[in-house]
Amino acid sequence: MIRALIVDDEELACEELQLLLEETGAFELVGVCFNALDALKQIKEKRPELLFLDIEMPQINGFELLAMIEADLMPHVVFVTAYDEHALKAFEEKTLDYLLKPVSRERMDKTVAKLRETIRRGQVPSYEVDSLKQIPCQQSNRVKLIATGDVEFAFSDLAGIHVVSPEGMYFTELTLKALEEKTELLRCHRKYLINPAKIDQIKMLENGLAEIITFRNAKIPVSRRYLRQLKAKLEL
Repeated sequence: MIRALIVDDEELACEELQLLLEETGAFELVGVCFNALDALKQIKEKRPELLFLDIEMPQINGFELLAMIEADLMPHVVFVTAYDEHALKAFEEKTLDYLLKPVSRERMDKTVAKLRETIRRGQVPSYEVDSLKQIPCQQSNRVKLIATGDVEFAFSDLAGIHVVSPEGMYFTELTLKALEEKTELLRCHRKYLINPAKIDQIKMLENGLAEIITFRNAKIPVSRRYLRQLKAKLEL
């Protein structure tokens, strides 16, 4: 059976799609998510093979969600939409397939056949997506979107991934790897990414180590492993 995750902010649409998936007998439904941040959590934890993904969702739409998933976690994607113009764009983005709401059993059967053939051939999901313009962060019971250009640095600790901007420090569900792949942030340490536009100085230390000092006087470690790579990218 194909491990699938439904992502749609409309509860009724999720219920209808879930019933249709059960009728086919082709899917193991690993979860239902009503927003993009919950979907990111589920993708990391449950590694679905397929997303049934709504395009129109509040704050973070389906295309933006795809840009937030790191390459080695990317499932196959079937867009589910009520809008023809978005369905056309989904096709142009080279997703596996797209379905127009309300979805018929006959149309779903075609998607299942296409998916089985794709898996049989061993095709790896890979979609052309834009770079991230905003990073979704959690603030109490709200989602705060931080422009990538405003980020000073990002780091990981036991609590998770944090993004630092002049406004403060925020938790995000995005991984450092996804931020590195989809933004201008550069890796300087196993646990740190830096915005090159925020670098004031790079201070050389002993034993091949270094330290970045930002314009706001934050001090970011640079490990031996990433120093040469960082200098090359900064053309130093």
